[in-house]
Amino acid sequence: MTDTIKTDALIVGAGPVGLFAVFELGLFDMKCHLIDILDRPGGQCAELYPEKPIYDIPGWPLITAQGLVDKLLEQIHPFRPDFTFNRMVSSLEKLEDGSFRITTDEGEIFEAKVVVIAAGGGSFQPKRPPIPGIEAYEGKSVFYSVRRMEEFRGHDLVIVGGGDSALDWTLNLQPIAKSVTLVHRRPEFRAAPDSVNKMYAMQEMKELEFLVGQVSGLAGADGQLSSATIKGGPDGDVEVPCTRMLPFFGLTMKLGPIAEWGLNLHENLIPVDTQKFQTSVPGIFAVGDINWYPGKLKLILSGFHEVALMAQAAKRIVSPGERIVFQYTTSSTSLQKKLGVHD
Repeated sequence: MTDTIKTDALIVGAGPVGLFAVFELGLFDMKCHLIDILDRPGGQCAELYPEKPIYDIPGWPLITAQGLVDKLLEQIHPFRPDFTFNRMVSSLEKLEDGSFRITTDEGEIFEAKVVVIAAGGGSFQPKRPPIPGIEAYEGKSVFYSVRRMEEFRGHDLVIVGGGDSALDWTLNLQPIAKSVTLVHRRPEFRAAPDSVNKMYAMQEMKELEFLVGQVSGLAGADGQLSSATIKGGPDGDVEVPCTRMLPFFGLTMKLGPIAEWGLNLHENLIPVDTQKFQTSVPGIFAVGDINWYPGKLKLILSGFHEVALMAQAAKRIVSPGERIVFQYTTSSTSLQKKLGVHD
C-alpha cells in the first residue's frame, strides 16, 4: 500500500514560475511539493537552453536560463520544498472536504489543499525534421537542445531553423565552433531583428555561412556525422562539413492528462481569472505559460506576477478564517525570519 504524501500546495511543474510559487506560498507558511516530468528542476530553461542568456528579468541585465534556475533554488531554500522528478500527474480528484487527491504515473498518491499548475506548455518534445536517417545520429551528433556549449567546441556545426533558438545559438556558438553553417528554407526569419542583423553582419565578415535551402541528406558512420547535403539553394545541392547538427523545428506541446481534468480549456491552454489565477475548478490555480486570459503575455516575469496574486487566494483556502496581513519582505521581521535573514 502506497503511503499518501500530504502537503498544503502541490505544484505541477518545476520551471521558474513553479519555483517562484514556492517562495510566495512559503511566505504564507504553506508547505509545497513539486512534481515534474523532467529529472531536475528548471523546466524548459534547464532542458532546452540552460546557457541561453535572458535579458528581461528585473534586476538582472543578463542571466543565463540555468543561472536563473539556480538563483530561484537558492531563494526558496529556506522553505524546504519537496520534489518528485521523472513523474507525470496521471489523475486528479476533488475530495469531499475540498482537498485534492493526485496520483502520478508511477502510482504515488498525494493529497493537497490546493493544486498549482505551472507546467509551461505541458510536457514537450522537439519536432524531428524530415531528414532521412536522422534517428541514427540523435544523441551522438544531432542534438535538439544545447545543455553544454563546450560539447560544440571545435566542431563543424550546422544549425537548421529560422526562429530565435536557431539564431541565438548561431551567434552564441560561432566563437567556439570550428565552423558554423545556418540553414533556413528562406532568407526571412521569425527571430528577433537584432539577431538576424548580427548574423548577416557575421556572414559578410565570413565568420559563418548562411545557406537558403533544406537539409536533404546526412553522411557519417556509427552515429557520427561527417557532412550534410543542402538542397533548394540557387547553386543546387551543396555538401557542407558537419560533425554536429542542431535542428530547431519547434516543439510539440502535449498537455497530457491535464486535458482530462475538466478545466474548460481554451486552445489547449487553461483559462483563469486575473484576480486569483484560479481555474474553473476552485482550489486549482494555473500560472505561467499554461494559462490564458485576455492580454496574456508568455513571459517569465508575467508568471512571477501571477504567482504573487495566486498565493494570496491559495492562503484563504489552506487557512480559512485566518486573517491575511499584507507585508513587505523589506520591513517585516517575521518574513525575514522565515527567509533566514537574521540567522
